[in-house]
Amino acid sequence: MPRKPAASPVTEGLPSAVTTPELGTLRIEADVPNAQVFLDRQFIGNAPVTAEKVKPGTHTLNVSAEGFDGVVQTIDVEPGPRDVAVRFKEVRLNATLAVIHKHRVGACRGHLVATPQGIRYDTDDKDDRFTAALSDLEQFVVDYLDKNLKITVRKGKQYNFTDPDGNADRLFVFQRDVDKVRQRLAKGEAGASP
Repeated sequence: MPRKPAASPVTEGLPSAVTTPELGTLRIEADVPNAQVFLDRQFIGNAPVTAEKVKPGTHTLNVSAEGFDGVVQTIDVEPGPRDVAVRFKEVRLNATLAVIHKHRVGACRGHLVATPQGIRYDTDDKDDRFTAALSDLEQFVVDYLDKNLKITVRKGKQYNFTDPDGNADRLFVFQRDVDKVRQRLAKGEAGASP
């Protein structure tokens, strides 16, 4: 029976010829040519671009292109290569707002949640919950002085929401962000999947 050759004392304990990389490589591309790419606030070039020798861990990727909202992503880098695709032309929205729905008598608490696919009101009061496509909102307006967000769903009822802390700014920011997406979707731009 043939014997295996014994390990040479000269090669014992040395790393093998095949080693795993200790640093990461990011290949970043965008659907808008020449988008500016920053990694941890350092400009690394225009997309498509490759960032080599990136330390493993959490990093911030910022990508900007003229005429589009900037994209900021937190990415976890591991040793080895990774491809990152940035989509400016997809409509993104993931907004949540704690609210109080004012009834004729009383009120209930819940959350408004908006994505490109629609808006919903989540609450423990099952009679007040609703889900609607963004295109089905007949009225979606903030009365800043009254600190009220008024939503009327097509062929539905009207809702009056306030911020639990009486903060009209949060209502305004939510309404503004949702309206920007409504306008982009009305122009035929595609919404990103949730």
